[in-house]
Amino acid sequence: MGRAFEYRKARKLKRWGNMARTFTKLGKEIAIAVKAGGPDPAGNTRLRVLIQNAKAANMPKENIERAIKRAISKDMGDYKEMVYEGYAPFGIAMVIDTATDNTTRTVANVRNYFNKCGGSLGNSGSVAFMFDHKCVFKIAQQEGVDIDELELELIDCGVDEIFADEAEIVIYAPFESYGAIQKYLEDHNIEIVSGEFEWIPMDTKEVTAEQRESIEKLIEKLEEDEDVVNVSHNMKEAEEEE
Repeated sequence: MGRAFEYRKARKLKRWGNMARTFTKLGKEIAIAVKAGGPDPAGNTRLRVLIQNAKAANMPKENIERAIKRAISKDMGDYKEMVYEGYAPFGIAMVIDTATDNTTRTVANVRNYFNKCGGSLGNSGSVAFMFDHKCVFKIAQQEGVDIDELELELIDCGVDEIFADEAEIVIYAPFESYGAIQKYLEDHNIEIVSGEFEWIPMDTKEVTAEQRESIEKLIEKLEEDEDVVNVSHNMKEAEEEE
């Protein structure tokens, strides 16, 4: 298995905090997709996959419908997807994905978390070069879908890695391959469980238990912020060190 698999294995149980926060963040991503491509999933490819993501997270149907309705109401502001970069304590690189209707508030909050925890918020491009920006699809294992054959079919889309993970098949590819892979899967009636983006560190950095505790305080503060969608870093996970 490759680096993407190992990264996913280590981060698997840490991806989201509590369920309410998960629903809030998914609702924002749905709103952004609706604003960009309309409320009809049939004509909005990004929205279709986000609805699948929401279902995979056990988000109630009424919550999904409410997020779509809010997005098309005149009272709702526009959400923007912003990426912030910086260093946690002990030189750990971090990339923070956000969805916000107030960038001034969000950047001030993110900078405050870094400052209070002994880190520093950097400029755009300051650490992103240390990560590969990937799209990751999870599809249901179903009769007629062979992993090796699927990988051959998706080579033209730039797929990096395909592997089985419990009851699902996971596909990793470059960020820009998202649309092509989604189209292929839909055209071949392959059920998409979810489709997301991840920043995967090219190398991970070992830390002591004491250093880890300090870094995780910053990660926790960031993940508790409702504007933050995902926090990526290059700290070697405890499972990797065992």
